[in-house]
Amino acid sequence: MRKQIVLIGILLIQVLSAVFFVADIASSYVSLWSAPLSWEMREYLELSAAIGLSLGVVLGIWVLRRTLRERNLAQERLRRASGAFMTLLEERFVEWGLTPAEKDVALFAIKGLATAEIATLRATSEGTVKAQTNAIYRKAGVSGRSQLLSLFIEDLMRDEGTLRPASTDQSAA
Repeated sequence: MRKQIVLIGILLIQVLSAVFFVADIASSYVSLWSAPLSWEMREYLELSAAIGLSLGVVLGIWVLRRTLRERNLAQERLRRASGAFMTLLEERFVEWGLTPAEKDVALFAIKGLATAEIATLRATSEGTVKAQTNAIYRKAGVSGRSQLLSLFIEDLMRDEGTLRPASTDQSAA
C-alpha cells in the first residue's frame, strides 16, 4: 500500500509539473492569462516545476531500484526453493529405498508425465512403468500420483523451516 502511495505521489508531482510547462508554452502562443506574471513569480513557478520533475525522476529511480532489488530477491528465493525441492526429492527417494529406475519413474510422475510418456522416455513397456509406479506408491505409503506430490508440497510449505522427519515404518517397507 505504501509503495502505491509513493508511486501515485511521484506521478502527481510529475503531472503537475508537466502541466505547468505545457500551459506556460501554450500561453506564449495563445494568451491564456490576461494579466502577465511578474518575472519573479514566473521564475518561482518554473523553479518549482523543475524541482518537481527532478524530484519525480529521483523518486522514480529509487522505486525502480527497490523493485529490481525485490525482484532479484524473489528470483533467489525461487532458485533456493527449486534446489530445496530437488534435495527433498532425493532424501525421500533414499528414505523409501527406491531403485534407480523407480527414482526416474517417480521424478517423471511428479513432473506430470503420463505412463505412456514415461515408458517412451525410459524405453520400457507401459506395464513395467505401471509396476514401478505401484512399487513407488507402496514404498511412499500413498495411493496415487496426487498424494505422492502432496507429500512434497506439504514438506515445502512447513512453517518451522524443517522437513518432516523420515518415518520409520515406510523405510522398512
